[in-house]
This record gives sequence, C-alpha cells and structure tokens, in this order.
Amino acid sequence: MESESVFDADVPVRVRRRVDRDLGACVRVLAETHEHDGYPVDWPESPRTWLTPESLVASWVAEADGRVVGHVGLSRSGAGDVAPGLWSARAGVGTGATAVVGRLFVAPSARGRGVGALLMARAVGEARERGAHPVLDVVATDVAAAALYERLGWQLLATVEQEWGPGRKVAIRCYAAGT
Repeated sequence: MESESVFDADVPVRVRRRVDRDLGACVRVLAETHEHDGYPVDWPESPRTWLTPESLVASWVAEADGRVVGHVGLSRSGAGDVAPGLWSARAGVGTGATAVVGRLFVAPSARGRGVGALLMARAVGEARERGAHPVLDVVATDVAAAALYERLGWQLLATVEQEWGPGRKVAIRCYAAGT
C-alpha cells in the first residue's frame, strides 16, 4: 500500500476537497487504519459507499507528497447519529442546525504531525460557514480519537449505549465543537 512507508516529517501536509479519483487511495488508507486501530469497528461491505453516504455534504483529504494520508467528511444528521439530538436539545434548535463530522482517519504512518487536527479544522470551518454546529459520535473505546477531540476543545455531551445489532451494545461518546 502506498502510505505504508515511513512518513517524512519535512513534507508539508495540505488539506483539499476530496475528488472521485481519491476514493481508491482513501480506501487503502482506511484499510490500514482498520488493521492498525480497528476503525471502523465493522469493516464496511463497500468502503467506497461508506465514504460517500447519501447524507454527505462535503469531504476532504489530507495529502503529503502527492499521497492521501487522511480523510474527513461532513454530513447531515442521520438515523444513527446521537450527538445531533443531544446538542440540539441543549441549544433549543432542530437537528438540522447541526453538521456531523465523521469518517475521520489518518494513515498510521502520518500520525503525530497534526493531520487529524488539520482535517477537523477544515470540517468545522465548513460546518460553521453553512451555519451549522459541528457534532460527532465516536466509539468510547477509541480513546485516541476522543483525546484529539478534547485537545481541540470539543465538549463531551454524553456517553450513551447504542444497539448495533441483536445482543450487541456499543458505548458511544457524543461531542459538540466548542463555541
């Protein structure tokens, strides 16, 4: 896989809008992430479709030396999203006033360079430009992701259990971007 090589710390990282031709590279980096960290928890039947849900409003890739090293998406609230409802109830607005940050992953070889923070900043900026408040849900066992969000000033709304199938409950941490 192209991003398995050691990441050169001197190579600048840029975030740009994802285009269709990036999907193959995104799937490769997602596979590396899944193998390394177990994200996503359940490998999707069609990773390309998982990266392009109907609710998606925008997505970006982080690129270094011409290689995709990270990804993030911004979506409208969907059926399985808990954070939009929690934030909306607190703010006294509808869930349409939120934008869900998701599908965030960074190649294991590119970590420690602020790639995740760059991607998050772009998604948050877009949400705010659209007049929406950014929120997200993360599996509670993903402590590295939770630590990133908290370092970036995101506020924990609640930890809830979701049913992910018969007899399978998963703890989810729900966050909202700081104001």
